[in-house]
Amino acid sequence: MNVEVVAIGTELLLGQIVDTNSSWIGQELAAAGLNSHYQTKVGDNPDRIRVVLRQALERSDAVICCGGLGPTQDDITREMIAEMMGVELELRQDLADTIRAMFESRGRTMPENNLRQAMVPVGASPIPEQPGTAPGLICPTVGADGKERVLYAVPGVPYEMKEMVTGTIIPDLRARSGETSVIRSRVLRTWGTSESALAELLADRIDELDEIGNPTLAFLASGVEGLKVRITAKAADDAAADALLDEEQSVLEPLIGHIVFGIDDDNMEAVVIKAMAAQGLTLAAAESVTGGYVAGRLCAVPGASAVFRGGVVAYHPEVKFGVLGVPEGPVVTEEAAVAMAEGVRMGLGADVGIATTGVAGPAESEGHPVGTVCLAVSTSEGSIATTVRLPGDRERIRQFSAITLLDLLRRQLAS
Repeated sequence: MNVEVVAIGTELLLGQIVDTNSSWIGQELAAAGLNSHYQTKVGDNPDRIRVVLRQALERSDAVICCGGLGPTQDDITREMIAEMMGVELELRQDLADTIRAMFESRGRTMPENNLRQAMVPVGASPIPEQPGTAPGLICPTVGADGKERVLYAVPGVPYEMKEMVTGTIIPDLRARSGETSVIRSRVLRTWGTSESALAELLADRIDELDEIGNPTLAFLASGVEGLKVRITAKAADDAAADALLDEEQSVLEPLIGHIVFGIDDDNMEAVVIKAMAAQGLTLAAAESVTGGYVAGRLCAVPGASAVFRGGVVAYHPEVKFGVLGVPEGPVVTEEAAVAMAEGVRMGLGADVGIATTGVAGPAESEGHPVGTVCLAVSTSEGSIATTVRLPGDRERIRQFSAITLLDLLRRQLAS
């Protein structure tokens, strides 16, 4: 079964909102074993929506329309789908009552224009999940070739859309397609090498898998979140698919080595917090070039308070000298980074101190080019430091500095 995604909204074309919904839906379709060959964005214009939907129904078995289900005049997805079905819209009183009850539960009166959201094409069915005021729709129709098609409509609000897609649309599509096999993926998250270097490292294994056909490997460069290696396996059931994933992971990890820092949704800061908690260690951070970015990432991890004692943003040299006890002199050095890490560790009473200092731009500093960053980890047993050259603009250098420092700490904890 081929499934097409149509994202509706002029704001998507203007770049006011990034269309993350389509990519997420694409991932869910792939994981369910459903083909998706086309994704289209179109503005809130009846003529252009009409053209896009007709084209989608000609080349795909199912279409998921995302957006345009709000209460305002430019929300015209319902009307356009009704036209494709060749039917009128009808008011569903049960939906109107649900929407009104949502407003009343917040102590508000429902504006009459919200009744637009209770209008449903004749023959269509509301999607049971309705976390917001916009009901989703399942709309059976017929293509120009006389074959059955189905149009789904979901809101553009991501959390509302996701609940409907996972709760109703994916199961409905699988039932319509007759697909009984299971497709599951597992992601090995890495930091410290390039996509090309990783592909070269795994070239022989990739060739072997091309011959076998199942499972498969794919790479996804994810910027500050690292380079992901996705294993995808197809099997008769979840247990069989997981067994294939387990087997392939056991082959890949020795090949990739210590650059693997997590699995699936693990991020670097969560991995570090978990490792430190397991060892009963506490942490403090001194930041110059990253300006609090490291602390922000650590504090975003649930339970971080058991490990992370706090941080010092020592952006000006005088703060490094006066607060952290860094010796007078150049501050973009490994020696300065070590002194910062030691100073924050002792000052905040932590077991481990970490530090960043460097040049984020726009110009070089102390003779160092933009992207030069010194990182350090300090414990009562000693300190380590390294200097890296990071690419990108000011923001990317800050982000890359943070994850590189946390990776240095991760490796130190594992040694």
